[in-house]
Amino acid sequence: MMKPLQEKLAKYDAPQKAKALGVYPYFRQIESDQDTEVLINGKKVLMFGSNSYLGLTNHPKIKEAAIEATKKYGTGCAGSRFLNGTLDIHVELENRLARFVGKEEAIVYSTGFQVNMGVVSCLTGREDYIIWDELDHASIIEGRRLSFSNALKFKHNDMESLEKVLKSCKEDRVKLIVVDGVFSMEGDVANLPAIVDLAKKYNASIYVDEAHGIGVFGRQGRGVCDHFGVTADVDCIMGTFSKSFASLGGFIATDSVTANYLRHNSRSYIFSASITPASTAAVSAALDIIESEPERIENLWTVTNYALEGFRNIGCEIGNTTTPIIPLYVRDNNKTFLVTRMLLDDGIFVNPVVSPAVPSEDTLIRFSLMATHTKEQVDYALEKIQKCFRQLEIIK
Repeated sequence: MMKPLQEKLAKYDAPQKAKALGVYPYFRQIESDQDTEVLINGKKVLMFGSNSYLGLTNHPKIKEAAIEATKKYGTGCAGSRFLNGTLDIHVELENRLARFVGKEEAIVYSTGFQVNMGVVSCLTGREDYIIWDELDHASIIEGRRLSFSNALKFKHNDMESLEKVLKSCKEDRVKLIVVDGVFSMEGDVANLPAIVDLAKKYNASIYVDEAHGIGVFGRQGRGVCDHFGVTADVDCIMGTFSKSFASLGGFIATDSVTANYLRHNSRSYIFSASITPASTAAVSAALDIIESEPERIENLWTVTNYALEGFRNIGCEIGNTTTPIIPLYVRDNNKTFLVTRMLLDDGIFVNPVVSPAVPSEDTLIRFSLMATHTKEQVDYALEKIQKCFRQLEIIK
């Protein structure tokens, strides 16, 4: 006999239904490194579902750096940064990241999710405001849920909506505007110049999640803030290591006053074990490559623009994306699952985005590119996607 907890949870049977239909799209087991081509069930599949924008996850210099760090420091730090878990390479990486994005200090967290959750939740107080874009990442939403502040949402990238929200705030309270630099599912870019103007007008602070912007935009991949020339006007710049930096972890870069507060108040930093030596060294090695091989970012934009043009030509609805993240709108939950399976059968790995992550009428296939993809690989994907979308009457 099930206990009440299990009885309640057993009502959630969506995964079982998808498996019964043969369209369950999650936890697909990859048997190789994260490259433009991966092995699944012994079969070669083109990977268009990765966040490795610069294609560095299997770079020999990065793997060697991780191995050498493990030899010297071991596999873990057995504690938090706050107590016994700070290594010299943690501090070296933080100093380097601060210089890279143009801030006074940086703090390294164990994951990018923990950065947003731990920073957004603790910067503002009960009488203050967190003002967030309705399409912000889930980790930002978790952070504002944990905060005691007033959380006010504005329409996606809508500056009139943002100004209306700012006008409604009490003048003497802290106002923190939190946005993704590049929105992780839609692929469009935050209107940071306009956000900066509004922040100045209403004396607000700005927090930008650069998870999908660093390594893609700006000088040597410094991000969207650098791309728009607004780094000095943005108070907090967040980044992750699991995308362009080919590792695991995240960081917040900010002024020294804010950094001092976070080091002693951000719970996901204080009460989490440190990022591993291998992950830390891998980020430093990735930075070396990003700074010394500008052709990687050039290649990424070449193949991105090629793919964007290709999808428009075959009639796919791709929204407002201008980035390596290309949403292919399906606008039907069941068809989105079916497309994912059909494309995998054809040797194409893509990710489904369905409700409740997005409204059911906005479901999409997330197609993402790496600097190491070739035009020939994109052409193959375009051919198979066009065939699939026509078969399911998603495009004419």
